[in-house]
Amino acid sequence: MNGLDTTLAALADPTRRAILARLAKGEATVTQLCAPFSISQPAISRHLRVLEDAGLIVRRVDGQRRPCRLAPDALGELDAYLAMLRKGMERTYERLDQLLAATTSRKERS
Repeated sequence: MNGLDTTLAALADPTRRAILARLAKGEATVTQLCAPFSISQPAISRHLRVLEDAGLIVRRVDGQRRPCRLAPDALGELDAYLAMLRKGMERTYERLDQLLAATTSRKERS
């Protein structure tokens, strides 16, 4: 899988998206991340591994703790992909606007 595919696969899971939303508020340990979920700590750790492998989070060692945080520019490739799609959609809407304007203009002349 390429980077974008890995990122999208990681984001496909609602638990992982919720973990990222929590980390957007600040660094957290696995124990802190487990609190709102009704799943085990090992299950959260597996989700964190997927997020880490996708480059979305980073962990650091702090004694016995391994706090997680969002990776800097983790969504750069996804942002670029979405920007390309937005630009394509904007061109489509501009062509539609031109078509509607031309149609309206013809009706007004008739």
